[in-house]
Amino acid sequence: MKNSIIQKYNVPGPRYTSYPTVPYWNEEAFTGLHWKDTLLHAFDESNSREGISLYIHLPFCESMCTFCGCNKRITKRHDVEEVYIKAVLKEWMLYCELLPQKPRIKELHLGGGTPTFFSPKNLEILITGILKDADKAPEYEFSFEGHPNNTTRSHLQTLYNLGFRRVSFGVQDYDPTVQKAINRQQSFHNVAKVTLWAKEIGYTSISHDLVFGLPFQTIENITDTIEKTKSLDPDRISFYSYAHVPWIKGNGQRGFDESNLPKDNEKRMLYEKGKQLLSEKGFHEIGMDHFALKSDSMYTAFTSGKLHRNFMGYSASKTQLMVGLGVSSISDSWYSFAQNEKTLEDYYKRLDSNELPVFRGHLLTDEDLLIRKHILNLMCQFKTSWEEETDYFDELPDVLLNLTEMERDELLVLGKNNIIVTEKGKPFVRNICMAFDLRLKRKAPQTKLFSMTV
Repeated sequence: MKNSIIQKYNVPGPRYTSYPTVPYWNEEAFTGLHWKDTLLHAFDESNSREGISLYIHLPFCESMCTFCGCNKRITKRHDVEEVYIKAVLKEWMLYCELLPQKPRIKELHLGGGTPTFFSPKNLEILITGILKDADKAPEYEFSFEGHPNNTTRSHLQTLYNLGFRRVSFGVQDYDPTVQKAINRQQSFHNVAKVTLWAKEIGYTSISHDLVFGLPFQTIENITDTIEKTKSLDPDRISFYSYAHVPWIKGNGQRGFDESNLPKDNEKRMLYEKGKQLLSEKGFHEIGMDHFALKSDSMYTAFTSGKLHRNFMGYSASKTQLMVGLGVSSISDSWYSFAQNEKTLEDYYKRLDSNELPVFRGHLLTDEDLLIRKHILNLMCQFKTSWEEETDYFDELPDVLLNLTEMERDELLVLGKNNIIVTEKGKPFVRNICMAFDLRLKRKAPQTKLFSMTV
């Protein structure tokens, strides 16, 4: 891919786990009452039909990874576990008291932070407490994120016994220099050990998370990391672009000099090399930054047009209602978004007052819902259309005009009433979505908000 194309389209842009993106939420028009109303509306529409999703944020980590932009609390004190689990279960109780009937959980994901910071026993208390007031929907999927350095066989067995069948392990890169720069030092032996344990126990979908564009990373690093990863035969691989956002307070991305980061075409070559190696092993590109074997449910969802994307990333199934539990978690009723308090102190304080700990949100307008549909189509299927009159919007001619240059660069094909992203254009799907982002176009950011698209 020519360097000029990389430089041309390597601009700050959203990752589109939602639309509107968080910086463009209309917080002034949102209240807790709005959230409860849309929550109940979505629950009524979806619970009996498909069930709901739960995301539980477990924020604690024993050390700071300097590549991470997640909300976390660094501590080696494990007495924080019990207090936090009690708070999450109280939040869930407040939701269950609002709902008119028992929720049916279709998806449940433990993210972080480091979920395996918590002991197997405390994770069992958490999940048992959640399921006490809920049923499992047919074909439910429970998943969690595991740190290879502290995930034990007991973690894996305990969660398997509770219904978990999918686990993702954070690998990032195996090179010692890269690991030191990002403060994530873990051996191939540790990753191999937890992966083999998961296979022996019976997990049906094992994912490894890799990152390209890290400090000091080279083609040789990527090749070695992916060859090692392939030797362990995971079912899915997330191959994320490192999002350098050091201006976000507290994310720790000051552990290296920016001159140590691969730039533009150099960074994109890391991805292209990784993609080539994964393809040779039978992994298929799914949406943005994801690869899966044909035997994995994510591949099936992609080929059948059922792949979904939300605040948890890509999902093999869609639920209309996703409830986020825990500090900083974001919920989605389809009609509105709601985010929890971002500090533990405020989160605990709200729950002590028997309040849902939501501190901001956004009510989606009819326009938001339509643009969201097109962006989801592009992110999940690399195409969208307006064959149906209801999929047309007044600004569409301007959007298409803005996409003509991308068509000339062979990143997409503009049809009479559709857009198809080309193979060459897949790395630039975020840029294509930005053309549809009416809120971004109407009010361009004056400060740094997003990571670079390439």
